[in-house]
Amino acid sequence: MENNNNYFISANDQLLCAIDGNLLILNDQEFSNLALDVLSQHIILADNRQQFWVVAIDQRDIEGYQWLGLRAQVGVLPEEQFQLAGRALQMLRWHYDHQYCGRCGQPTVQHPHDLAKSCIACSLDVYPRLSPCIITLVVRGDYCLLAQHKRSTNQTNSCLAGFIEMGESPEQALVREVMEEVNIQVSNIRYVMSQPWPFPGQLMLGYLADYAAGDIVVDQYEITEANWYRYDQLPKTPNIATISGRLIDVFVQQRKALNIK
Repeated sequence: MENNNNYFISANDQLLCAIDGNLLILNDQEFSNLALDVLSQHIILADNRQQFWVVAIDQRDIEGYQWLGLRAQVGVLPEEQFQLAGRALQMLRWHYDHQYCGRCGQPTVQHPHDLAKSCIACSLDVYPRLSPCIITLVVRGDYCLLAQHKRSTNQTNSCLAGFIEMGESPEQALVREVMEEVNIQVSNIRYVMSQPWPFPGQLMLGYLADYAAGDIVVDQYEITEANWYRYDQLPKTPNIATISGRLIDVFVQQRKALNIK
């Protein structure tokens, strides 16, 4: 039985969407009808029934379609499709960022078996980079600590987050990041969930942590404002489709259950 092919179309880190904003995943006939000039094409997922591809083209206006970034699909796409679209964009970034060997500078080729780029000259294999990060909601009874991040453009109050550094465990990174960003000590760190996040390529490890000591002092480098908020008096927070939104929701539901008793 022949596999069905499905195609994401990408240009300049954006994805081809319908005029109404819906992300398009084209079948063979739809892909063929567009008659695109393909720059590169990569398989991102295959099973016994279907294959998914990401196709890179030069960005141009295509009548009846529009180009949108993947952030426009947060909370719109089902999670499985969102993660697949994120994988598509990360695959293209990895392909274009590793056309040459970082050790000797020679061109790379696709590894014959693995998802990797291989240097024929020095035998270095380069796998797609994934950056592990922690994200945590610090809680203090009925209150949680939410912050406005300097890079945020919509005044959303979110959890604290940061990259795990070399030689650190996720828990050590969490303690360090919270202290660096808001001057707070934490205890009782507990893992809740994870989420792949394609902006540009993180694996977010989500935790709750209890307040232990300290007064809020924001670093003004990554955080512009941080405050304690009661679970039933929260400011604007991230979409529930994000791990930050989910951690906040876990906290809210826990406090609601405790306060009903």
